[in-house]
Amino acid sequence: MDLVFEYILTVQFALFVFVVVTLKSSIKFVPQNRAWIIERFGKYQSTKEAGLNFIIPFVDKVAADRSLKEQAFDVPSQAAITKDNISLTVDGVLYFRVLDPYKATYGVEDYVFAVTQLAQTTMRSEIGKIDLDKTFEERDMLNAKIVSSINEAAESWGVAVLRYEIKDITPPGTIMEAMESQMKAERERRAKILESDGEKQAAINIAQGDKQARVLAAEAEKQEQVLKAEGEAKAILAVADAQAEALRVVGEAAATEDGQKAIQLDLATKAIAAKQAIAKESSIVLLPDGSTEVANVVAQATSILNVLNNK
Repeated sequence: MDLVFEYILTVQFALFVFVVVTLKSSIKFVPQNRAWIIERFGKYQSTKEAGLNFIIPFVDKVAADRSLKEQAFDVPSQAAITKDNISLTVDGVLYFRVLDPYKATYGVEDYVFAVTQLAQTTMRSEIGKIDLDKTFEERDMLNAKIVSSINEAAESWGVAVLRYEIKDITPPGTIMEAMESQMKAERERRAKILESDGEKQAAINIAQGDKQARVLAAEAEKQEQVLKAEGEAKAILAVADAQAEALRVVGEAAATEDGQKAIQLDLATKAIAAKQAIAKESSIVLLPDGSTEVANVVAQATSILNVLNNK
């Protein structure tokens, strides 16, 4: 009985161990952003995604563990020849991710190797289509074309290339020296252009300053002449007004009896002064025909004034 009891315990323990091992083998926890490829008797059975999954122990097995994260791989340096027959050394970085774990497992032996090799060949092909100068200017365009070409071929591998970045483009030493000389000449040319532009602008500024100075001087001279003319006109008007006022005062005074006498006296004085002036200037002396000539002149002038006053 003891032997039978021990045998039963052993069988029970063995069954317990078998059940535990079976459960442990059948329960699979797939990590986040990963996918397991399950094969049954060597044939594809299913793809297990993140979380709790069950398989049949001893029948199913995990054939491949694929990461669904974005992956970055360094593309080794390689030689490439441009359209103008210049040899370059180019390297880059490739970013891609697995979209279809089934295709990545059964569509290609090693999808990482296949994608990097395809990136190298595509890069050489694209660089061969452009000249040396454009390889530096159109780097973004090169990256976009490489990504597009790789994705066309990698679609059957279940891989999507997200982007490709060229890290370094290294031309030969002689080409580098020629490019440096060209850049130096270009910098000198730009410096000369800037210097000439500065001199030109300075000359223009000086000419404009001279022009403005002449314009201001002319305007000042014109204003001075205008003011001078206005002053002279005002002076003439003032003199005329004074003369008119003097004549008016004289006329008013001449209309009186005393004024008439003063005029007669003034005329007589001027007549005598005129006779004396003529006698001084001429060698011929004309004697009056009578002693009353001066009186006669005064009388004639007085009669003329009376006529004017009556009118």
